[in-house]
Amino acid sequence: MTIAAILKGKGGEVIQIAADSTVLSAISILAEKRIGCLPVVADGQVVGIFSERDVIYRLGKEGAASLDSPVGEVMTSPAHTINSDMPVIHALSLMTKRRIRHLPVVDGDKMVGFVSIGDLVKYRIDRIESEAASLRDYIQGA
Repeated sequence: MTIAAILKGKGGEVIQIAADSTVLSAISILAEKRIGCLPVVADGQVVGIFSERDVIYRLGKEGAASLDSPVGEVMTSPAHTINSDMPVIHALSLMTKRRIRHLPVVDGDKMVGFVSIGDLVKYRIDRIESEAASLRDYIQGA
């Protein structure tokens, strides 16, 4: 089970934002798309992750004035990335160790997808349920 299998089922469209966009515009995208974070891209490269947590931390420190700040000043950087041939279990382990919930998927220099811990857990549960059903069928047929 690799990240490529998850992206195949999920699709490769990634909503992203530029580092020079404002925090307010990023918040608008998060709200409109009902998502928790965005990869931040500059010159085609993932340079960071902008999340709800980043917004809260900055608002707590600077107040409403931070809404006009560039995303590049607020984002979490550097971004931890994975490649599409990484096993799902290794990606889950990385997320657990780093206490992160999202990973950009980068092959070479190109971002090919974006996965959340929810995507990975759902995939693992689906696989485990499928294997359990196969075992039940095998046992009942014996």
